[in-house]
Amino acid sequence: MSPDYFIFIPAYNVQATLAGVLGRISPAVMERAQVLVIDDGSKDGTRGAFDSFVSGADCAGHLQYERFEKNSGYGAVVKRGIAAGLASGAKFVACLHGDGQYPAGQLGEFFAHLETASNQPEMALVQGSRHALAGGAKAGNMPLYKRIGGAFLTALENVAFRQKLTDRHSGFIVYNAEFLKTLDLEKLSPSFDIDLEIMSIADARGYRLSELPIPTRYAGEKSNLNVVTYGLRVLRQTLRRLFKATA
Repeated sequence: MSPDYFIFIPAYNVQATLAGVLGRISPAVMERAQVLVIDDGSKDGTRGAFDSFVSGADCAGHLQYERFEKNSGYGAVVKRGIAAGLASGAKFVACLHGDGQYPAGQLGEFFAHLETASNQPEMALVQGSRHALAGGAKAGNMPLYKRIGGAFLTALENVAFRQKLTDRHSGFIVYNAEFLKTLDLEKLSPSFDIDLEIMSIADARGYRLSELPIPTRYAGEKSNLNVVTYGLRVLRQTLRRLFKATA
């Protein structure tokens, strides 16, 4: 029988955090879900951390592990996760990062939000916003340069896109599978801007986007995101959309 929920977890060198992320998925969500950890060529003990968690977990039957032998990039992991989610037959597909920055314990709230809107097929996704509550990003120790850069990009994006959001750069997203079926995954970005690209496609096609507040958590983890390259990719996508809208 198909699960109601599919959760894919991008995992790259997350030996220290993966078990905590898996352990914070609530039992109520887990019993309705299939969870796939996608290891993007980790060089640490990520696989061992997964195996140790599974060996002591009551939910082992809901957990799967897949590894890319060569680091392929965040976009490749997201595309694989979406493809696997659609193949599972799940109604909703969630991306939950393995580094612990996003609140696994809130997945139930996000799934419920989409389930409530399930009679509205135009609802494409719900994204976690770290800026929905004033001062939340600063309180969660988000670096100043990320707060300033994110605010600038989001303000520009809110000019270019139809729908206005407070945070377009959070990777905590739950998708409606019916929307995901309309995407050509092979054409999507191989990099970190894939999340924004998917949101841009949804916005351009008239789908609804939603957001719910999430806490910000920065605790000294090493990020694999190159902020300069990412910012330039985001700007390119935003300007392309803005010029199309004004043409």
